[in-house]
Amino acid sequence: MENWVKRKKLYEVSQQLSKVARGLEKADTVIKNGTLINVYSGELLENIDIAISEGRIAYVGKADHTIGENTKVIEAYNRYIVPGFLDGHMHVESTMLSVTEFAKAALPKGTTGIFMDPHEIANVFGAEGVRLMHEEGQQLPLKVFTTFPSCVPATTDLEDAGAAIHVEDVQTGLQWEKVAGLGEVMNFPGVVFGDSLMLGEIEATIKANKAVTGHFPAEDPYLLQAYLSSGVTSDHETVTREQGLEKVRLGMHLMIREGSAWHDVKEVIKVVTEDKVSTANISLVTDDVYPQTLVEKGHLNHVVRRAIEEGVDPITAIQMATINVARYFKLEQDLGAIAPGKCADILLIEDLQKVEPVTVLTDGEVIFDKGELVKSFPRYTYPEYVRNSMNVKEELNPADFLLKSKSGKSETEVHVIKIIENSARTEKMTAVLEVQDGVIQPDVDQDIIQLACIDRHHRSGQISLGFAHGFQLTKGAVASTVAHDSHNLLVMGTNSEDMALAANELVKCGGGMIAVANGKILARVAMPIAGLMSDQPLETVVQEVQQLEKAWKVLGCPINAPFMTFSLIALAVIPEIRITNRGIADVTQFQLIQTEIES
Repeated sequence: MENWVKRKKLYEVSQQLSKVARGLEKADTVIKNGTLINVYSGELLENIDIAISEGRIAYVGKADHTIGENTKVIEAYNRYIVPGFLDGHMHVESTMLSVTEFAKAALPKGTTGIFMDPHEIANVFGAEGVRLMHEEGQQLPLKVFTTFPSCVPATTDLEDAGAAIHVEDVQTGLQWEKVAGLGEVMNFPGVVFGDSLMLGEIEATIKANKAVTGHFPAEDPYLLQAYLSSGVTSDHETVTREQGLEKVRLGMHLMIREGSAWHDVKEVIKVVTEDKVSTANISLVTDDVYPQTLVEKGHLNHVVRRAIEEGVDPITAIQMATINVARYFKLEQDLGAIAPGKCADILLIEDLQKVEPVTVLTDGEVIFDKGELVKSFPRYTYPEYVRNSMNVKEELNPADFLLKSKSGKSETEVHVIKIIENSARTEKMTAVLEVQDGVIQPDVDQDIIQLACIDRHHRSGQISLGFAHGFQLTKGAVASTVAHDSHNLLVMGTNSEDMALAANELVKCGGGMIAVANGKILARVAMPIAGLMSDQPLETVVQEVQQLEKAWKVLGCPINAPFMTFSLIALAVIPEIRITNRGIADVTQFQLIQTEIES
């Protein structure tokens, strides 16, 4: 089995590259007669050859003098020669796949490098979980860089995660090879108001001369500039043109996101197409995608395509997925362009509007060609304890999901979490619900259904109860251990019996996602790797996710990417209201509130 950790650094092969460029030595591989996308000059250069040696580019131009009897020649047939795409912010865990299986899905779509923030597994297993995912990534043909998680737990006052990241963990992690910076700093109030943990992590990253990636969903201009002054340099939470323009003008690296559940390109790309700002400090990212998106639409190539569809020049869109990313992470010497000395991460594309690679090379080796992966991938096995992360105190029963009223009346007013389709945000609303035998009842007619969040890390037996609006479930229940960011056990349903069944079944299989109705399992995606990732091949996971999506529809839910929206209903760092294992969190006030509103 091939292991791709033997990549050579530029200083190790520079003399060999020089000899190939001069024709004194012959290239390992030459790509001939393509149209080069030059991301430096913004030009299309026709009839260009690329000579490759030792996994890097030795010569760009007419390269006949580098071809020997042992040189592999790839005829580009007037296809476009494009740098491999780099995703500057994404969470592998959100794909439900291991890093290896994700690589098998992303490479055929033209993604040759990622900057992953594994803060999902960090919330379950801390720095050790980060190390394991990072280690898995280093043996792959996909270049896997890590931004070391910063906010674990995302908040300390509103929820309980399975582990915590400290300044010392960040300092150590920044020394690992291919750790490129600090993961998204979600606790922006903590940064602005002087939280010692946040400031310590940022200081350590700046001292290491690495990128401090951000997460700023607020609209307060004073907070934004205070946040920037701390040393945070990027943001991927921008959802409006106005926000994007402000951030670009302030020197913030604007990451425009297009994931499975939130589609920000259409609006935010207007800073390019209408405001005509310089794109040098703008990049395209995915953040969170699930397996079907990878298979049906693509990965970063889909985001590039979306930008083009909105009117961005194809070369500009490609720059925002290649050289701009490399520059932001201070890796331009190796990545982001097709030029002498760079890693030979190259795509051959027939149509710049479709952005579908025909051939993909990483480190000069053909990985994907003519619709198939042509290289084998090494296996990676996680320790057994990572597969046993469901630390729920005891088996759950229907009574655990009954919320008792304190009002003593036949009806009562409650806070409700209103979800917004294709958005990570929620809205706080209220509803009046019936009380029967002292228990507050969900109301399907109002689209108000029961919600629960259960500690799955500490065996505390802690359960919080609330209500949700917007999913339109008419029967059954769903559950998930993918529950950003602390990843406790999240359950939602129209009746307590199905909710208990869904929760207990996930405990049995080591975590994942499930849908049930009338006491029967409709679909399940087991994710035994930390309760976050499947250990199955891409094809299997895609089939399971398709069944899960159908099951949500059977339960009555019509919205796009429902299980991803559901997984965010506990995300206590994005406004306005969430549920955590401790209770209902008002994120605008950063405090816990009661589900039932006292009259």
